Amino acid sequence: MDGGGGKRERVVHPAIEPLSYLLGTWRGEGEGGFPTISSFTYGEELNFTHPGNKPVIAYSQKTWKLSSGEPMHAESGYWRPKPDGTIEVVIAQSTGLVELQKGTYDAENKVVKLQSELVGNASKVKEISRVFTMVDEELSYVVGMATSLTTHQPHLKASLKKI
Repeated sequence: MDGGGGKRERVVHPAIEPLSYLLGTWRGEGEGGFPTISSFTYGEELNFTHPGNKPVIAYSQKTWKLSSGEPMHAESGYWRPKPDGTIEVVIAQSTGLVELQKGTYDAENKVVKLQSELVGNASKVKEISRVFTMVDEELSYVVGMATSLTTHQPHLKASLKKI
């Protein structure tokens, strides 16, 4: 309680401020495909939360089949933006795959570009890229991937709105 009867203002760590527009829950739909699999569509929810006292954003994601609501994929991790415009991201997927991503963020244009430094516990996946873009209150992303059988190419894309 703040004692003043008003809503308590959440404190955002200064390192998080440039990406504070991401904080909250996002929901929408996406589509995926790759040369080695059939194309598909999915529903998705992303959560970005910030504990307030550390320079980190907690990230979680889940997807489901649009037709049945059956769960498809989930992942979670942490985003660590640096004051120089670089960012480090660690992600653990429900499949057991782990990613260490590094990249950049552009706070003015609301773009985050990530490229895998390490993809662990993956028999076929060799590289993953992620680009998040915010335009007119809509968060969209494209995930690219390379495998032992394919060159780097688009795998997933989605558009989400804050709920």
